Amino acid sequence: MIEIFENIKFGKNGLIPAVIQDEKSKKALTLCYMNKKALEKTLKTGKVYVYRRSKGRVMMKGETSGCVQRVRSVCIDCEGNSLLVKVEQERAACHEGYFSCYFRKMDKKGRLKTIEKRIFDPKKVYRVLSE
Repeated sequence: MIEIFENIKFGKNGLIPAVIQDEKSKKALTLCYMNKKALEKTLKTGKVYVYRRSKGRVMMKGETSGCVQRVRSVCIDCEGNSLLVKVEQERAACHEGYFSCYFRKMDKKGRLKTIEKRIFDPKKVYRVLSE
């Protein structure tokens, strides 16, 4: 068995991009970044931890919203510079209240159309943060 950390190429900033995919629907849910600590916590707990660049810290995905992602598998790409994390998504992955962060689709003229139904109202879920 090959140790995953021996094969990962964290970038200059110590981060590696991770595509989060819903195992059941196969939908891409989001793209996040992990540092070594976030990946270690993810592997240890079975829940997705990310490095939040805007906050400068590691946090569990769904820590605020309760929309936790339970890890089903972790794959590494052929060059060791990105991850694919397949998860069981609880409720919604997007902070805008959609199941996937990719809830908009571009048409041939470059216009965006919302293609998913909003699952929750982010103003109600994140109300505590803004008060």
